[in-house]
Amino acid sequence: MTPHAMRGKFITFEGPEGGGKTTQARQLIARLTAAGRPARYAREPGGTRTGEAIRAVLQHDQAGETPTPEAELLLFAASRAQLVRQVILPALDSGAWVVCDRFADSTTAYQGYGRGFPLPAVRAINDFAIGAATPDLTILLDLPVADGFARLAERQARDGAGPDRMEREARAFHERVRAGYLELAAQSPERFFVVDARASADAVAEHIWKRVQHECRAG
Repeated sequence: MTPHAMRGKFITFEGPEGGGKTTQARQLIARLTAAGRPARYAREPGGTRTGEAIRAVLQHDQAGETPTPEAELLLFAASRAQLVRQVILPALDSGAWVVCDRFADSTTAYQGYGRGFPLPAVRAINDFAIGAATPDLTILLDLPVADGFARLAERQARDGAGPDRMEREARAFHERVRAGYLELAAQSPERFFVVDARASADAVAEHIWKRVQHECRAG
């Protein structure tokens, strides 16, 4: 960290499929920048050359075989460990804010609650991967699974793209993921900010910005 640089804030976006995480994360970056806060976008899995290679395996079956659930969990953690040390911590130490599209809570929700791995083991793996990179604020864009998949279908029809590997999971899996996220938010209310993602994108963005301004004043 430079002698006079205050550590930046670390904000993560989480939630079930179709909640608009990428759209809202990028909009928040733009608003922070306009407000004079240096801000860096990151995404998971990915964000580094190593992480993007892992993303291709996890989301698009680039290896030509389906990862086992155990390998899946560890690959997410590996991508995250690279992103934390190569991108997130250096940016925070320089005084920049980091806005990350998914982070460790995704692994707890998808592989812990969704796949059914023991939560203490998932948390231990997450802790090892992220080290000191604990989010200051986690924005949970929550919406019913059926609503999220209706949005995904619209987007896929518009873009001509099929569902990725996670999106092809059974609806029951995604219901467990959503329930897991809400449980995580209830367990850590000081870190989580739950937003009803069924509202318009502009309304959601305004709701988020009002909350983030508290972080701005605190930082």
